[in-house]
Amino acid sequence: MQDFTGKRVLVVGGSRGIGAAIVTGFAGAGAEVRFTYSGSREAAMELAGQTGATAVHSDAADRQAVIDTVREAGALDVLVFNAGVAVLGDPLELEPDAVDHLIDVNVRAPYHAAVEAARTMPEGGRIITIGSVNADRSPLPGFAAYSLSKSALQGMTRGLARDFGPRGITVNVIQPGPTDTDMNPAEGEFAEQVRSLMATGQYGTAEDVASLTFYLAGPQARGITGAMHTIDGGFGA
Repeated sequence: MQDFTGKRVLVVGGSRGIGAAIVTGFAGAGAEVRFTYSGSREAAMELAGQTGATAVHSDAADRQAVIDTVREAGALDVLVFNAGVAVLGDPLELEPDAVDHLIDVNVRAPYHAAVEAARTMPEGGRIITIGSVNADRSPLPGFAAYSLSKSALQGMTRGLARDFGPRGITVNVIQPGPTDTDMNPAEGEFAEQVRSLMATGQYGTAEDVASLTFYLAGPQARGITGAMHTIDGGFGA
């Protein structure tokens, strides 16, 4: 683990799972870490107590709340946008409001967070979003809205990399596949079906994704930008 002493980091969606692993790693490496939470206050307070990070209540579906949260964090060295929701099912039956909420959280929020962070981000800054392998592959029916939202992050990443590149700011998206979290547990109802689609047959961990995040946030990754980084055990192979 590299040294992030003196770096200011904001993790949007950091109270559980992948987000919590990212918060823990950055805090342990000396960074000044803030993270947001929405519905998981108990988990957020526990994580803040364990790591010394600052927990901030913020609703990723609220554009102004997202902008205000980023602005109040000050000049960031690293922004990690991890918040996300999944709405799965027959598109003919899904509630339109649920799909719109998914787009608010998974697409609009990371865009506005990235743009606001870039206003004051110093040279060498890092913007990293946590997307999904479903941006490239929808293996089962019912993934249309979710895949749409994650594919949108690819276009955003390429475009913002061009916009912010002259300032030395990199923009990347990490695309996890099956990862053992509350949303998709390795021993869950559909785990065996998911494993059958993987080359390794093994779920990833939150720490796997966090480790890739730390690499992209470091100085050695200054030439990596506008790119999609898939970590999925061969799910999309």
